[in-house]
Amino acid sequence: MNLKIIKSVRTNNFKDEAIMQKITDLWKESSSILKHQDEVTYGLYHGYESDYKGDYTLSVAIESSDNASTINIPNTTKYEVFEVDISDENGILNTWKQIWELEKNAFLKRAYSFDFERYYPNGQIEIHIATK
Repeated sequence: MNLKIIKSVRTNNFKDEAIMQKITDLWKESSSILKHQDEVTYGLYHGYESDYKGDYTLSVAIESSDNASTINIPNTTKYEVFEVDISDENGILNTWKQIWELEKNAFLKRAYSFDFERYYPNGQIEIHIATK
């Protein structure tokens, strides 16, 4: 899968006091750039410093066939997929908390390569976590 980066931000889930503002601004700025709101959009997590407690880059991206300006996510990567409860306004955050808890308790072995949130035009959201 090739993803074209629209915009990115570097942050940390636990040490960055401005994380929510950074992420909100990232999505606002990206949505004004995205031309086709009817396509799948991605929140791509990459450039991990360490684990979920370290710094990482969050990018808004779309699928693209233009290899020159994309990040290639290998098809061989294994993913654990988590469905987000979109009826809950905190559904995405709650799903991430579930993922972190599974990892903390050794039920999820993350690869820390490329993880992504997949936003479908119908409102459905999935979080894909790369596993070892």
